[in-house]
Amino acid sequence: MNFGLLLICLAALSWGTTGATMVLLSSVTQLSPLVVGFWRLAIASPFLLLLARQQGKLRGWRSRSEFLTYAGLGLTMAIYQVCYFWGVSLAGVAVTALVAICSSPLFITILAVTRLGERLTKQLSVALVLGLIGTALLVANPEAFTVNGSRFLMGALLALGAGLSYAIGSIIAKVGVATLEPLQVAAVSFTIAAILLTPAILLTPSLPALAAGMPFLLYLGLVPTGIAYAIYMIGLRRTQATVAGIAVLLEPLTATLLGVVVFREAFGGLSALGALLLLGAIGLLSVRRS
Repeated sequence: MNFGLLLICLAALSWGTTGATMVLLSSVTQLSPLVVGFWRLAIASPFLLLLARQQGKLRGWRSRSEFLTYAGLGLTMAIYQVCYFWGVSLAGVAVTALVAICSSPLFITILAVTRLGERLTKQLSVALVLGLIGTALLVANPEAFTVNGSRFLMGALLALGAGLSYAIGSIIAKVGVATLEPLQVAAVSFTIAAILLTPAILLTPSLPALAAGMPFLLYLGLVPTGIAYAIYMIGLRRTQATVAGIAVLLEPLTATLLGVVVFREAFGGLSALGALLLLGAIGLLSVRRS
């Protein structure tokens, strides 16, 4: 397996622990998902800045194009947080996750082919289809698709916005890490995203509520955000954007398996089939990059 693809898979596995951590967090305190999103970025930002500085990878931007790269990536990260968590409040977790996760690889593929000139080979197309079907089988819950009028539609559109913002961010990152240090890109863009989401502090219910959840917030900020995005950026430099977009579908697989093992959630035949299709997609990518 290509080293870059391996790093992206590891990042996706780490992102997959976010859902379980959110469940544990909600068991000790009630924080708005947008507040959680802000603290993830606010904790990851200084960690990435210190890591980049320690590695000698931190410096100010030297041109307008560099600044636009950082600002664009930071903006898409902030928009993703707002769209995703607002979508959850309107359409529910299952619908939002399914639409956002399945739409982002499609958006990435379209942008990578049209803007970056990447080739969409037959093998890559098969991997994309397998990954999307597998994710749908893994994440979809028929009961979650009970239509609730305009709230449901608005939530689904916000989830689509989350998928699009993630895809645009991935393309910006892919272009950025080609000439800039990956740690620098991650550190500066996360700092900008955290600043943009600073108003979310106003939604924090109380300091005791925040303190009760801080151990989980620290984990979310350091592991599936700070560390995961650092290795994702490094891996993205060595991997096609389209390949990376499919590989991150390991995230829902990890989340599902954690739900089964830790929370004793049901894991039926369709979920098992979805997991196998996802693994098949990753296997195709691995062979393709060998």
